[in-house]
Amino acid sequence: MRGHAALLGLQIPGRSPVHRAPLWLKYSVLVLGGAAVVLLRGPATTAVLLAASVGLYALAGRAVFRAWAAPLRAMWWLFAILAAHQWWLNGPVFAATMVGGMLACLQLARLLLLTTPQSELIDGLARAASPARRVGLDPDAFALAVALMLRSIPAVLGAAQDVGDAARARGLGRNPLALASPVVVSTVAYAQQTGDALAARGLLEGGADSGP
Repeated sequence: MRGHAALLGLQIPGRSPVHRAPLWLKYSVLVLGGAAVVLLRGPATTAVLLAASVGLYALAGRAVFRAWAAPLRAMWWLFAILAAHQWWLNGPVFAATMVGGMLACLQLARLLLLTTPQSELIDGLARAASPARRVGLDPDAFALAVALMLRSIPAVLGAAQDVGDAARARGLGRNPLALASPVVVSTVAYAQQTGDALAARGLLEGGADSGP
């Protein structure tokens, strides 16, 4: 994964007010930010949320603030493809609003991960989902799924970086078409390996009994 584990999934220790904030408050900020993007869609909402994310990163300390631009360096081509597609379909204002809103939500989610120990994060999710036991769902399985997601994102980003390096070495530059297919193949392979590992440990229902 090279340095991509720190992009989304690795906590940066600190004593800032953001680090010390209770988990429920961090989740509330994330949920409210996502709701604002969906319900109050517009350039002003996007601008406010992006500015708020920059301010919160700065409040979290210098090390966290330096990590703000990491998604732009690693995922610029995905944002560029999405923005171009939406510009063509719906115009520049809609494209900027949608891509900016996605970036703002991504940054708020990253801030939660960068300032919270993963064990505390997963335990909090399991506790929050505990009422789901009444309808036959397993909160621990939900927490496990989130933990796997946190591990998979840096792996996918690392694959994108590796593919980009290989493409540039072959003179393809940063051609999105040269990046997309190998990244998809690597992502599917990673998902298959993760599923096999879970099934081997009996964590997937019926995984040990599956067959032709």
